[in-house]
Amino acid sequence: MDPSQVGLLIALIILIVLSAFFSASETAYTTVNKVRLRTLAQDGNKKAEKALKMADNYDRLLSTILVGNNIVNIVVASLSTVFFANIIKSNASLSVTVSTIASTVVLLIFSEITPKSIAKEYPESFCMSFNGAVRVFYFILTPVNELFMLWKKLIKKVFRLSSSSSVTEDELKTYVEVAESGGEISEHESELIRSAIEFDDLDIYDIMTPRVNVVAVEENDSIEEIAKKFFESGYSRLPVYSKTVDSIIGIIHEKDFYFMKNGDGKKLSDIIQSSVCVSKTMKISAVLRIMQKAKIHMAVVVDEFGGTSGIVTMEDIIEELIGEVWDEHDEVEVLLKRVDDDSYLVSGAENLEAMFEALGVKVKEEFDSITVGGWVIEQMGKIPVAGEKLEFQNLIITITKATVKKVVEVRVKVIPPEEE
Repeated sequence: MDPSQVGLLIALIILIVLSAFFSASETAYTTVNKVRLRTLAQDGNKKAEKALKMADNYDRLLSTILVGNNIVNIVVASLSTVFFANIIKSNASLSVTVSTIASTVVLLIFSEITPKSIAKEYPESFCMSFNGAVRVFYFILTPVNELFMLWKKLIKKVFRLSSSSSVTEDELKTYVEVAESGGEISEHESELIRSAIEFDDLDIYDIMTPRVNVVAVEENDSIEEIAKKFFESGYSRLPVYSKTVDSIIGIIHEKDFYFMKNGDGKKLSDIIQSSVCVSKTMKISAVLRIMQKAKIHMAVVVDEFGGTSGIVTMEDIIEELIGEVWDEHDEVEVLLKRVDDDSYLVSGAENLEAMFEALGVKVKEEFDSITVGGWVIEQMGKIPVAGEKLEFQNLIITITKATVKKVVEVRVKVIPPEEE
């Protein structure tokens, strides 16, 4: 092998290394986790800070990498043809064939598959380690980048293309699911993040205690009557109304009431704390801010006519974030209980979506009711009596307990698909 061929071989090796570098850079900056880089930069990592700046200017960076990679690959193909032509001088067509096969295999293995696989596994490390070299090529190819940016603007203007870099709520949930499946966050952390994302989607109407379940006292009730309601309900706060529950005038705290009962010189009117009224269509995040500002733990939910729809507590709102919160005196109420292989006893107060999810029923349509009892009445068009039945998809629902006002309990039988 003469000196000229040695020079060509060295040049080919250098170009293949450059091609591998460009390929790895493309994959690394495409898959890099910007949040992780930003976290490292905030912790004082200068390399992460520089890599993040480069990743934020992705369009120009990508054109740099693609232009560099294509130039290198074209030169590799040309020099490879010359190299094998000098070796196989007797047959020009054979030298071209060998050159094409050799350069394709080498570029595929050493300049595409291998570097991209490594860069995909360690994108942050690669970006921080080779950011300096990328910046050099970025600077050298600046004129080319400017031409491509102008071309991009022209294409967007001609075809009226628009891009959105904002992340949607569904995309955030997908990121959380991917992080959970990858073991980066636990199931509990995943549920907490999803609850926080969905927190602003719920109306107060979805979580309030409805009027029929509200335990309240009248402003003229005796001390004994109020004490009995505190004892029987187990609540630490009770609404106080004047003549009718539609006219709630405030809230009394159990501690203040027993101080008064034990003779601290105050009257019932002295311990009534002011309350706030919120619309049942307000988002729970907005109501939370109102309650925080007013420094209260209970709010009255009113309808469009000013009547009382129910009440909501700070605990109700917090439970939407972290799940059910039980204290030492709470009685755990089972709203859905399995009685045999395909039958369940469901409380009328159970959340409708929770029941469908527990039974594995997929429902596309939306309903006005949020509880099972309300949904049964909505489907049947009346308040049913015990013994009546309702069929919905693969469910047979039998009313087991009902009053003249509401459905208390139903028995749900799930029909397997093959029996439908």
